[in-house]
Amino acid sequence: MPASDRIVANYFERIGYDGEASPTLQTLQQIHRLHPRAIPFENLSSFLGLPVRLDLDSLHAKLVDGGRGGYCFEQNLLLRHVLEQLGFQVRCLAARVRWNVPDDVITPRSHMVMLVNLEGQPYVVDVGFGGSTLTTPIELREDVEQPTPHGWFRLLRDDEYYVLQFRMPDGWMTLYQFDLQEQHLPDYEVSNWYVSTHPDSHFTTGVIAARTDERGRHALRNNRYRLHRQDGGVEERLLETASELCDVLSETFGIRLPDVPELDERLTRLIATSEVPA
Repeated sequence: MPASDRIVANYFERIGYDGEASPTLQTLQQIHRLHPRAIPFENLSSFLGLPVRLDLDSLHAKLVDGGRGGYCFEQNLLLRHVLEQLGFQVRCLAARVRWNVPDDVITPRSHMVMLVNLEGQPYVVDVGFGGSTLTTPIELREDVEQPTPHGWFRLLRDDEYYVLQFRMPDGWMTLYQFDLQEQHLPDYEVSNWYVSTHPDSHFTTGVIAARTDERGRHALRNNRYRLHRQDGGVEERLLETASELCDVLSETFGIRLPDVPELDERLTRLIATSEVPA
């Protein structure tokens, strides 16, 4: 079996997909729904000072064979390869994250998003935005509220940018803005190096994890775990020990924890320095 076919077959097994391997909207929808259920968003490699590599062999070894997750570049580059092998037309883009960012702050193009064209209709595809990631493709259409298995999204237009928003209980929140300028692996390599190694990056200073399932959206930030339920309720738990944190990472998020001796020590220090909610 050619290496590319083996990667697709292993990926399908990882996410639990047994449908048609054809470039249709139904195929795209099913894969997009299953991916963030099976492959969690997480940044443990950056937190532990381990390299984050974006070549296909490394992505396959980590996210598919290794039982790990990753962040946007890893998640979406892996999905891009699979989609292209199935015959989809994929255009890679870059976005400026606007989540919880003041309007007057300019952010870098540090997020990867994709555009998939199906019979003349472009769809936004993104399995790598953590706790608010899409769980189905949405049409590239302005001012239309679009349902997904995990909430409502819409795209607005601001000058040259498309702006993706997610409906929260208290209103619409902007996630990121992007244009249609095509990006390539070297573009992502530069951003990836920054977010995975810079001492001020939130990927190196704390732990982040996210996963979706039939109950809702699971989210972890340092030692605070939340489940945003499908009915709109929120369950929250503060994790007080490294053992508790490891259990949640492995059992709730399905992460095969990296076998490094400093993991418990780093998590214990993180818990000790995390802010305790009032």
